[in-house]
Amino acid sequence: MTIPKTFAASLLFGASVLAPGFAAAADRVETEKVAVSVETLAEGLEHPWAVEVLPDGGYLVTERPGRMRIVRDGTLSDPIGGVPDVRARGQGGLMDVALAPDFATSRTIYFTASTANRRGSGTEAFSATLATDGSKLENVKTIFTMKQFTGGSIQYGSRIAIAGDGSLFISIGDRGDRIRSQDWKDDAGSIVHINADGSIPADNPFKDSGKALPEIWSKGHRNPQGITFDLADGKLYTVEHGARGGDEINVIEPGKNYGWPIISYGRNYSGSKIGEGTAKKGLEQPLHYWDPSIAPGALAIYRGRMFPEWDGDFLVAALKFQLLSRMQRDKNGTFVAGEQIFEGDYGRLRDVVVAPDGALLIVTDEADGALLRVSRSDRQNG
Repeated sequence: MTIPKTFAASLLFGASVLAPGFAAAADRVETEKVAVSVETLAEGLEHPWAVEVLPDGGYLVTERPGRMRIVRDGTLSDPIGGVPDVRARGQGGLMDVALAPDFATSRTIYFTASTANRRGSGTEAFSATLATDGSKLENVKTIFTMKQFTGGSIQYGSRIAIAGDGSLFISIGDRGDRIRSQDWKDDAGSIVHINADGSIPADNPFKDSGKALPEIWSKGHRNPQGITFDLADGKLYTVEHGARGGDEINVIEPGKNYGWPIISYGRNYSGSKIGEGTAKKGLEQPLHYWDPSIAPGALAIYRGRMFPEWDGDFLVAALKFQLLSRMQRDKNGTFVAGEQIFEGDYGRLRDVVVAPDGALLIVTDEADGALLRVSRSDRQNG
């Protein structure tokens, strides 16, 4: 079923290391439905890319140059040991991180990075065990490597979403070579689906067909840098970079082709037309597109307790306009309203995560980047 196209908006932030015990003054920000408090948990992060909440209340953060750190009680840890070498050039480096569903007992994490070989670079995914004291990674294993490494340093994709059965969906960009998104024997421009050990799940649409690489779940993507499940309906959604216009939200279904670069709501940076237009039989339509582009960095669907006013809303971290786009849907799933929050206040917003308590966690993609916590303000108007 095709869901209609929509209306929307976006979010952003910035930051330097906070001394132990130091609490930065929180900003109070009025949004359309609720006042929020924005607190800086850590500064001095170099292009942070992703954040996860640890069971003990700490925060695991990746930095694109190739470091992981833990933020706890206002203290930024030394870099965690055992992180493999990454190719930190252009848009590449150490990128997403996700905790295994059984992390509390297994201490297993998954992460993605751009790595290099003699042919160039590409997206790779790893599993590892985080040592009990958080000082190093152990048992680091490659669980996915895209088949074709090439030159250039753009459009790696690289977000992870974990399904209820523990399998992983990983977004892969087209690496700046758009035609690769329509080559079903190439991982570029795809969503891949693997088991936690890197094997191929039985329900993959091309597992035994020979028509496509067995790990491919969907194709026709440009640079999907947000991917998440909605806990309410179990559907998988992405947010993807377009060119000049044409950033998209898609609902991802097995075996489907999302059209890039045959169809797009964007244009080339020269202003010329991309592909054959905005629609073609057999190619999926986005749920929503932006024009102009907002350069989306991540996607969360709010199902937390702290902001019941936002239940079911899509939250998109935006790099270009440095904002958080809160997008509201009606009962049919159509986007009907939107709000731009924090526009230009904190810098380039790279990741947005809903914490277990319902607060939002955001990292800012800056040379002096920050980890921010957005919570409900306890101060009333007037």
